[in-house]
Amino acid sequence: MAGNTARIMRRNAPEVAVDWQAVLRHMALSRALDAMEETRLVPEKKVLYQFSARGHDMAQILLGLRLDGRHDAVCGYYRSRPLLLSLGVDPEDALGSAMGRAGGYSDGRDIGVVFNHPNPNGATALPMCGGVGAQYTPTAGWAQALEFHARVLGSAEHGSSIAVVLGGDGSVASNGFWSALTMATTQRLPMLLYIEDNGFGISVASTMQTPGGNIAANLGSWQGLKIFAGDGTDPAEAAQLTADAVAYVREERAPAMLRLTVPRLQGHSFQDTQAYKSEKLVQAERARDPWDKLKAFLVPSRMTAAEWEAAVQTAAETAEAARLAAEARPVAEPTTVLRHVFDDGEMQQMGGLRPAGWEPPPMSDTPRPEGQRLNMVTAIRRVLEQELASNPRMVVFGEDVGPKGGVHAVTLGLQDKFGGERVFDTSLSEEGIIGRAVGMALAGLLPVPEIQFRKYAEPATEQLNDCGSMRWRTNNRFAAPMVVRMPVGFLKCGDPWHSQTNEVAFIHSPGWKVAAPSNAEDAVGLLRSALRGNDPVIFLEHRAMLDHPWARRPWPGDDYGLPFGKARLVAEGRGATLVTWGGMVDRCLEAANGLSVDVIDLRTLMPWDRAAVLASVARTHRCLIVHEDLQTAGFGAEIAAVVASEAFTALDAPVERLTMPNIPSPHNPAFLNWAVPSVAAIRAKLEDLMGF
Repeated sequence: MAGNTARIMRRNAPEVAVDWQAVLRHMALSRALDAMEETRLVPEKKVLYQFSARGHDMAQILLGLRLDGRHDAVCGYYRSRPLLLSLGVDPEDALGSAMGRAGGYSDGRDIGVVFNHPNPNGATALPMCGGVGAQYTPTAGWAQALEFHARVLGSAEHGSSIAVVLGGDGSVASNGFWSALTMATTQRLPMLLYIEDNGFGISVASTMQTPGGNIAANLGSWQGLKIFAGDGTDPAEAAQLTADAVAYVREERAPAMLRLTVPRLQGHSFQDTQAYKSEKLVQAERARDPWDKLKAFLVPSRMTAAEWEAAVQTAAETAEAARLAAEARPVAEPTTVLRHVFDDGEMQQMGGLRPAGWEPPPMSDTPRPEGQRLNMVTAIRRVLEQELASNPRMVVFGEDVGPKGGVHAVTLGLQDKFGGERVFDTSLSEEGIIGRAVGMALAGLLPVPEIQFRKYAEPATEQLNDCGSMRWRTNNRFAAPMVVRMPVGFLKCGDPWHSQTNEVAFIHSPGWKVAAPSNAEDAVGLLRSALRGNDPVIFLEHRAMLDHPWARRPWPGDDYGLPFGKARLVAEGRGATLVTWGGMVDRCLEAANGLSVDVIDLRTLMPWDRAAVLASVARTHRCLIVHEDLQTAGFGAEIAAVVASEAFTALDAPVERLTMPNIPSPHNPAFLNWAVPSVAAIRAKLEDLMGF
């Protein structure tokens, strides 16, 4: 194989030190749990999703027993229970989670194999995601956070810890894999990519995932990546390869790949009959069972047959005790599923700044204007600069945010002042940007990633959704607070790629707060609150408002912070309620000039100020909602539905909306000015509504 590939078969070298008793204990327990699920719990419908680890188990356990660093972290996938057992996860929790019972990984909220294991004093299992390949970039983010803690914050414990990600041969075709690989090698991160190659992604052969079906061979010349590859069913070989790979990453502070071939001795899931495999292939896989090989390796040279059987019997008894305890657990009260979408006052166990004791400085929502009027660009940059100066765990990153200072100049000069460790450019991968931020947040940093334009967030959709749901789906064991800055909307012209708003997609993703300021003062208050909060936030920066004269405001004070969910009444009247946000606020104000109209700037869309809107409609008896996004399924539809439902008897006219038509943003300024709600169109709509 290529020069940086190691297939370690040191037959004459001293055998690597392994606690083989522990390997047998964990593997026997894993097998007992798999058998119990397959023969009893799935047929009895007590477990609904089951993924056998047989064939993968020994190699995973050899890996888990090597993860002894204070801040080691590993992120796996469906078939990773043997690894979890080797990390010390209680089998009762593992089985109770599979049954969807109270406690465990998620309190019954998520599939039982979608695991997590918070462990502030040892190896942590990062929250797994349900999507194939979604585990890679958060693990790379953890690895980068380890280096940040070591080099910038001076933590020796972080400087000897590593990040490990598990993936099957199918996952090497995913965007997340390639993004993480780029991140790990360009940044020289202490990250081990552990590929368990069983030859199939459900029914699809590994030759459809990578040429020749061998990702290690194909990456043999990838610069900056050390590769270890071999047989994951041979106890001596797998132990040596695993020890060498982990030691390399830990000592060299550089990335490596460990590819071990293993058989998948059961279907992808319990329901998978493997009819796509020939009987000859099935028999060949069974002949490679690491359980049989482990027994031949240990008995009689390292233990007696009686000791082996005693360990197997103990594992069976442990599994049965775990089953009894798990079945005795209740199902959580269904109404509890409404908890932990956002920070509700109960601290998460891991993730963000607060579990380590950080307390945000006090803020005031009373502005104290000073100096000349600032545009939004300058105001946002000043908040970022102040928070970077006061919070050493905050990092700002994205495409072009470093020396260039961002394509909208918001981060101009920040890298010069705070250095490349804290303000830095990334590779061109939005999945990588957000996934990296997730891992950094889990590792106790405050990431502030930038997505350059709203449309560019689409490749990061999976990571955004997984991040938002993390607190809920782990039942508050993990959270990943961050602030994602994102320019939206038209400028002097439009186009389908740089002018999208589509804020409703983030509102529809549970766990994200969404800010949409219309002016510099609100941008300061909302951004500061977001940066000192304990939830993930999407911070929308409307391109037309970044340097708009109307949006300029005096600096409101160094401690100015606004609560989310509190709208601003920017004009007051009795004839109608006009609800808007972001780039439409100034147009609505101009359109309402001379009319008796309440103009409400929502400022935040998740949460949004329902009370302010309903109170206004109760006075005015009419409601018009104006926004730049498309009308069909735009956020205005939600507001209209709430007003129609909760203020129906107060209404003297139908609830109206004025929005973009259901088309992408057009480029020609004449087209754009026709499509985006104009002052004249808003005025005409208001007058029609007030005359109804």
